[in-house]
Amino acid sequence: MDPLEGEASVPIEYEPVNVKDLLVEMKDTAELLIDLSYSAVLHSSEDIATEVLRLEEQMNVLEMRARMGLMMATRSPDDAERLAPVLGIVAAADAISDAAGDIAKVVLEDIGLPEAMRAALPEAVETLVRGVVAADSPYADRTLEDIDLESETGVRVIALRRGDDWLLNPGPTTVIRPEDAALLRGPDVAIGDVFETLTGTDYEPPTTAASDVADLERAVDTIVHMKNLSELAVDLAYSAVLFDSEALAEEVRNLEVEVDALESRFEAWTLRAAADASDPVALRGLIHLGNSTEVISDAAVDISEGVLREIEVHPVVGMAVEESDEIITRVAVETGSGLDGTPIVDGLPETESTMSVIAIRRPEEGWLLVGDADAEIQGGDVLISKGTRTAAAAFEELAQA
Repeated sequence: MDPLEGEASVPIEYEPVNVKDLLVEMKDTAELLIDLSYSAVLHSSEDIATEVLRLEEQMNVLEMRARMGLMMATRSPDDAERLAPVLGIVAAADAISDAAGDIAKVVLEDIGLPEAMRAALPEAVETLVRGVVAADSPYADRTLEDIDLESETGVRVIALRRGDDWLLNPGPTTVIRPEDAALLRGPDVAIGDVFETLTGTDYEPPTTAASDVADLERAVDTIVHMKNLSELAVDLAYSAVLFDSEALAEEVRNLEVEVDALESRFEAWTLRAAADASDPVALRGLIHLGNSTEVISDAAVDISEGVLREIEVHPVVGMAVEESDEIITRVAVETGSGLDGTPIVDGLPETESTMSVIAIRRPEEGWLLVGDADAEIQGGDVLISKGTRTAAAAFEELAQA
């Protein structure tokens, strides 16, 4: 049974809205949904999976309000042409939300998942837990700045749910209240103590066991890589739209092609594993994960479709650009340039640049997610990097011979 079944749907009536703000909130919500859904699988946590469904319902409300706002903003054929891609962004965010909900249901509906999946995910997902703030918690009724949680422990509060209201990306002035449902992310060594201080209850880390079925290990490794590439595709897609970058939009399409190829391999490994698995039915959840992950990468392409079709970015999106100094860029490294042969340690190339490298697309080798391992930049690499506009311009010069 759906844990939210029986709850009344939120009535929605038109009211004037800032579509730009709605788009930003939908983006933040979509990214959080991806994190939560995979964390629910990792921890086999019904609590986190239920929060996914609550947040999915919130996304449905945001989508409807955004559609209403866009319809009211359409006054001419030119408006319709420029707003059509924005409507696509709204629909794609909802598709990501639905896919995350399907992933959560792997836990809630006990569809079945091999323990090897949970054994592999710690390498792909930071530890994320959900706890309800106790009335007598030392954190209750204090701001995040006052608690200074991240500096003291490395654990950060990534979202709070207060009744039916969500506080995404809480800042220093955000006050933690008793009965808040808090979502915490941080290192294994610290998360347990913070959880216990917050909730007043013991923290029980998940237990996992590796599989002795070789084909299942390959299938799990493949789905983890698909997840990471799909998350990257969503990040790039939003950046492509915000900065009207056809180069980034092309990389989104490249990522989607790679995820499709991985899904084909994943299906083959899973079918082979079924022959040797002691309980083939337990692989159903793995298949659900594969399908949902592929949907997320497809949605990323839909987000950037307007850029690929060279449709002028509507001012409602352009306004969001003006508020952001941090950008994501695509840089092709020329052989013999200042970046050729430069090591990357902890995401930062050993140069005077402050740009952090997120991923590398290397000819003949495919995608390398820098967060997974240190690397060395080579001529011919295409780098996906994040930083300020000023740093990005200097970084692009370093890539030229």
